[in-house]
Order: sequence, then C-alpha cells, then structure tokens
Amino acid sequence: MKKAIVVGASSGIGRQLAVLLAANGYKVGITGRRDQLLLNLQSTNPQQFIVSIFDVTDVDAVPQQLKQLTNELGGLDLLVVSSGTGKINPALDTGIEQSINTLNVAGFTAVINWAFNFFQKQSFGHLVAITSIAGVRGSRQAPAYFASKAYQINYLEGLRQKAKQTKLPIYVTDVRPGFVDTAMAAGENLFWVAPVEKAALQINKAIENKRDVVYVTKRWRIVGFLFWILPKAIHKNL
Repeated sequence: MKKAIVVGASSGIGRQLAVLLAANGYKVGITGRRDQLLLNLQSTNPQQFIVSIFDVTDVDAVPQQLKQLTNELGGLDLLVVSSGTGKINPALDTGIEQSINTLNVAGFTAVINWAFNFFQKQSFGHLVAITSIAGVRGSRQAPAYFASKAYQINYLEGLRQKAKQTKLPIYVTDVRPGFVDTAMAAGENLFWVAPVEKAALQINKAIENKRDVVYVTKRWRIVGFLFWILPKAIHKNL
C-alpha cells in the first residue's frame, strides 16, 4: 500500500485530495491545525487516515512532526502541500503581509525541504505543492500573497532541477489553481470558479502522470500565459 501525507487536509483542496488518495488505495496522513475537522475526516475512513495536528508555521517542530507521521504510516511515497493563506490587503497592513509570509514562505519551506531531503535519502518520492496562478505576476491588491506564490513556484523549479541532477525517480509537481470554490476564493466578479471536486480530480490526474506544472482547471493555462506576456507598462496600470 502506498503512503501519502497531505499537509493542510482539514478543508478545501487538501481535504478533497486526501479523500481521492484514500479511495485510490493510499494510506494517508492528514495534517492541519483544526483538530475536529481532521478527526471528522478520519471518521469517514478510519483504516486509511492517520491524523497529525500541528501548525507548519512552527518551523522548528515541522521535521519531527513529519518524521513521526511518516513512521506511523510505515513509509512515504507522496507528500502534498496544500496549506496556505491569502488576503486582499490594499491598505498594506504589515501584520497581514507578515502572517501570509510566515505560512506561505517560512512554513512552506520547512515542509518542502524536509520532504525533498527525505525522498533523496530514500532514493524516490513525489512532492506536490498547491501554488497559484497568482504567482505569475505581482498585484497591488494582495502584494504578499502574489509574491509568496511566486516564491513557491520558483522554489519548486529549483527543486525540480536538483531532482533531475540526482538521477533518482524524485518528482516535483507545481499545481497552479485559478479560482476554486473554497474559503480562499474571496472577492467579487470571480470567473471560471471550479468546484473543489473537479479541481481535485485534475490535480490527482496530474499526480498520477507525474506532471511538472499543471493549471487547474485547464483553461487557466490561457490566463497564465496572458499574464506572463502582458507588457510591464500595461500591467503597471492595472
């Protein structure tokens, strides 16, 4: 039986991915801060889920927590990072910006580094992270969120290069969602909002195919390309 950890499985995409992985025969370690939500999920399939309650922003504790959960699972083939936060912050409140960076940069790095080093030591593994199409360019409405997602995208690209040089079967998948119907999808006039079930199915397929980069849903690849080629002079005035 394959073993997986989903970091940030209490709700949204992480929860739905955990459900799909369990249905596909994985034994799944589910993590997060909200204990009751994780316990509720475990109760739906007690044989397939193991709960570990911790906060990834406690970066010093992350390695031990992940090591302990991996031991409980009896190994690790796949780790999915689905924890993250974002908030519209036009007033540029420093507290909001720093809290975003603490989770999306510091916490993300602690988890990703542990997983990559673990997979390199065991000579195989698959690392998946939910980033965002927001990481393609900056935004005046949410500077830290967009910048933190750019950090994640570039960090994963660096790890993909490292994995290639090891010549080991270590895979790194960058999942870039657009709008998905979760608590993170805040704001007005949103478009192409995907049900979380549809998004999770596409992500699961990307995992199975060991994709490098995938946009969810697929049509968001068009938006990502347009963001990328948009001239700076036009982007500056948005």
